Amino acid sequence: MPKTLTRILIAVSFLVGIAAGIPLSGSHGPRQPLPRRTIAGVSVVDTPLVRAAQQYMRDHSNQPVYKHIMRSWLFGTLMVNNNATLAALVDPEVQAVSLLLHDLGFDQSPDSPITSTDRRFEVDGAIAARHFIRDHRDGRRWEERRVQLVWDAIALHTEQSYARYKEPDVAAVSTGIFMDFAGPSNGVTPSQYNTVVAEFPNSDLRQSVQDVFTWICSTKPIVTYGVSHSQQSNTFLQPFGERFVANYSAVGHRTIDFVLGPPQA
Repeated sequence: MPKTLTRILIAVSFLVGIAAGIPLSGSHGPRQPLPRRTIAGVSVVDTPLVRAAQQYMRDHSNQPVYKHIMRSWLFGTLMVNNNATLAALVDPEVQAVSLLLHDLGFDQSPDSPITSTDRRFEVDGAIAARHFIRDHRDGRRWEERRVQLVWDAIALHTEQSYARYKEPDVAAVSTGIFMDFAGPSNGVTPSQYNTVVAEFPNSDLRQSVQDVFTWICSTKPIVTYGVSHSQQSNTFLQPFGERFVANYSAVGHRTIDFVLGPPQA
């Protein structure tokens, strides 16, 4: 192949990746095709580990959180399915497990084995996801790098200023989650987005976020001072954030920027 043509192809691939908002770095090499199924018109990975992760999250979340999890998984999958360059870089099983388990730290059940009083919910979720993978018969065969990618993707999913510069797997997880708050982007069409929302309605999203962060503020206030700011999500949630401030004053601690926006004077 002529050098000029090769350079053009490389440049095109790079630009496609940039358009998706994901840094192009690393590769998992050739992979065997994984079984798939269709949910809300989206072709998703269908392995025993992914099925178990979906059930595990259902067992450890309420209905609004579970619907958010499903929408995030489907939006993130659509983003990768619609971008051949990105699909060659992202491990689909790592992405699926990360998206499905990313809010394990929201588990509010009494004596939860997942949540702590002194760690951010993202870290609680990352630790629980790592235990889940290592306890599953298929997960025990995973190389440590894949387990670490899941840990990083969950621990950093609210920190886009970090996640976007990590491996494509980690960046894709964060981007898929934020689409649930900001609307279709990164190659996901409005029609595809609306099909997912029709299957998993988001009318309770804002209230459920308010409820869970009120719970976090009241149960482990020491971690509510962390910063998790995204211009995209902050713009979307600003009206909600303004309404949340009254609840904040009753708790006595400011929750993360993801909900409230920049601190007020």
